Amino acid sequence: MNSPSPLEPAPRAPAAVTHLHAVGGPGAQRAAQADRLAAWVRAVAEQRDRQAFAQLFCHYAPRIKSYLVRCGCDPCQAEELAQESLLVLWRKACQFDRSRASVGTWLFTIARNLRVDCLRSAGAGCLPCDDMDLQAIADEAPAPDERLQQEQTHERMAAALQGMPAEQARVLRMCYFEGQPHTRIASALQLPLGTVKSRMRAALAYLRRAMQNDSPAP
Repeated sequence: MNSPSPLEPAPRAPAAVTHLHAVGGPGAQRAAQADRLAAWVRAVAEQRDRQAFAQLFCHYAPRIKSYLVRCGCDPCQAEELAQESLLVLWRKACQFDRSRASVGTWLFTIARNLRVDCLRSAGAGCLPCDDMDLQAIADEAPAPDERLQQEQTHERMAAALQGMPAEQARVLRMCYFEGQPHTRIASALQLPLGTVKSRMRAALAYLRRAMQNDSPAP
């Protein structure tokens, strides 16, 4: 039996995983959650675990989007940067050091840096000051609307990855999930470099449309 592709939708997490019911007070619950999140990152780093990545994506993507909107991003850009932040996690999970930061602080820092890069690329002369405490934001319990958004994100992500054209999904997988450069992908698939780049743009556009709407993109 062939191993499943990293782009295939992962099974939905049971409620006990998504919403913690740890025994003990708030401190014990936060510690249990931190352990679980770190374990998911370790599973991504060591085993390229798709289900662990899906859990991290659905837990953090809505919260990072909310943070970026508070920083001044429009919702569309915030959604794109949140997705890119999680793809950075997939590619660089092995660089996570729990002794230096929590998973949330690490991810929110990645998101903040991506936002700064976007502002610089757009020629922003004066970068806005972001004095938000990322550790405090990362430790905040998700609001009810964010928990609902996590569920909806999981459903849209599964539908998007399942419905994406196979040639686009393959290029996306090789680039983001396997970390291969465009030139190597072109060589492996025996395609012109321009074709690989156009398929990558189409795949990302498909994913963004599907994640922003209630139904998969056409």
